[in-house]
This record gives sequence, C-alpha cells and structure tokens, in this order.
Amino acid sequence: MEFCCQAVKQFYAYLITVSHKAKLSAETYALSITALYHWLETPDGAAGGFSINSMIPVQELSRFLVWRKTEGADERTIAKDISALRAYGDFMTSLGSWTDNPALLLEKPGYHRSLPRVLSVEEVDALLASIDVSTPLGVRDRALFELIYSCGLRISEAAGLLTEQLHLNERMILVNGKGSKERIVPFGGAAYEWLKKWLDEARPQIVGDKLVPTVFVNYQAKPLSRKGIWKRFQELEAKSGVTAKVHTLRHSYATHMLAGGADLRSVQALLGHSDISTTQIYTHVDNESLHDYYNEYFPQNIKPGTKK
Repeated sequence: MEFCCQAVKQFYAYLITVSHKAKLSAETYALSITALYHWLETPDGAAGGFSINSMIPVQELSRFLVWRKTEGADERTIAKDISALRAYGDFMTSLGSWTDNPALLLEKPGYHRSLPRVLSVEEVDALLASIDVSTPLGVRDRALFELIYSCGLRISEAAGLLTEQLHLNERMILVNGKGSKERIVPFGGAAYEWLKKWLDEARPQIVGDKLVPTVFVNYQAKPLSRKGIWKRFQELEAKSGVTAKVHTLRHSYATHMLAGGADLRSVQALLGHSDISTTQIYTHVDNESLHDYYNEYFPQNIKPGTKK
C-alpha cells in the first residue's frame, strides 16, 4: 500500500515488526491513521494546530472520530479507528514523541455483532459434491475445500500452506495464522483421502519436476493465490446453488464442531482465536442431527467413551 507520509510508513513497519500484527490488520490501522492525517489537513482539523507527529489530545481525537462518523463510518469502523489510534499512541510513545497515550482514554462504541452465515450439513455436501473431480485441478479444488472445512482455515492460511506443514500420516497440519501465530489442527477422513489423491496423483501432473513449496498450485504450477481460491469458490457457488463465501466454510466448521459436542476452548484453539468471545458467537446453533455428521468429518475430536 502507498503511505501518505513518513510517520504512517514507520507506524506500519512498527506494527509488523514490533507488534507482530498480521499484514491486513497493519494495513487497516495504517488506513485509519491516514484518515487522521487527512483530517488534520482540513480546516476543521487544522484549527487545533496539531500534526500527525505531535501529541494529539483526547479532545481532538474525539473530534476526529465525530468527523469520521459524519463521513459515513459505522460503529465497527469507529471501533477499529480507536484501536488504530491506541496503537499509534503506543508507537509515538515508544519513540519519545508523545509523553503519554491520550488515545487510551477513548471508549469504543458498542455495536451489534451479527451472526455469521452458516451452511447446513446438506449445503456443505452439495457444495463439495458440485466439484468436477475428473481433472487434476478438480481434484485440487476438492482437496482444498475439504481441508478448509475440515480444519476451519482462513483463505490466507489455505493459500499459504506449505508441503512441510502438512503431516498426512498423522492427519494434522501446522497452520501459520494471524500475527504469525502457529497452531496444529487435525483433519478428518474425507480431507485425508482427497489430499492424498491430490498429492500422489493430480499435483505431480501439474508441477512435474518443479519445486513448489505450497500445497495448492494453479495450472501454471505457481502458488494458488487467495484471489484464485475466491474466484474458484464463486464458480462452485453458482454451480451448486449454495450461497456462501469461502469464509463461510470456517464459520460452518466452528458451528458444526460446537453443535457436535466439541468444547468451546478446544474450538477456540483450533480456530486460532485470541479471545474466546469471538468463538462464543458460534454457540447459537444447537442441532442434535449434527452429532453423526460431526463424528464423520471430525473423528479426531471424538472423546473416549463417546458413542460413534
């Protein structure tokens, strides 16, 4: 991304290297501070006499947030802006440019968190069954989306998965998640069968003798991008008639796990959530019929003594 000034550029670097923020989070924060920079150049913002490099009182930061609201920012965006301002205050304090962090006095607005879209068991089956597995790329797609669902992966985690992170015999993968946090996630039988078919039969037809580190590749034997996964999923959505996004598979994984009997803390760890309140949103589904499906797709999570 392009930076409006040197301060924002340095802030972005600080978020990545010191705070270990994920790239997308760092970009979101940088965009918020860019908005602050532009506001300070407006007549209203400039009236306070502060710059992006000087310590900005909480009253001025509040005026900035009011301006953001009038520009159409919703409560969720304002909450992200406040997080960015707090992080920027920490950054400026670490440099000695600010004596303290007035952004810590800002209170985040409460906002209604909508329930995520979740697919039913039948919809998951229909989506996966719509994949034409008569071609190498079809086998790849089946393996890819089976794994995303079976492990609750983010699209970036699936795209960046390396062959060295895949432990097929143990039916586990090492996931490099947000903020470079690693977690180990098991996968079920369906994902195992299609991954094995992809790695042993289909992938060699595309890759040949090339050394490609990522598990999933495109027709040119290059790493499959997030955009490529998203585009392929759109095609499957149209073909199957199931309305969803790639991330919906992650939502469905979490919901089906919890409804099937997994405990909240385990699902939190498997999803890589830092806050358990993020995981709790998936507890809204209570469907007894999911137990058998859970045992089929996530057999690694069945507790001893549990009826199969």
